[in-house]
Amino acid sequence: MAGGNDLVKYMTEQFIHYMETPADERKQAKTSAKAAREPWLTRWFGWGPVSFILWWRGRADRQR
Repeated sequence: MAGGNDLVKYMTEQFIHYMETPADERKQAKTSAKAAREPWLTRWFGWGPVSFILWWRGRADRQR
């Protein structure tokens, strides 16, 4: 059951680190992580739908 003890130790260390970090620093880290993420369309479906949307918009502009 050594694996269980290691898991508890790791989770405790992470929790202590989280609690010792100031709230503004945690909030700033969270917002910067959100800003660095890819858009949901790319994350879920890859570049296929994005390329289709770009093609569709370009086609609509050329028809005008």
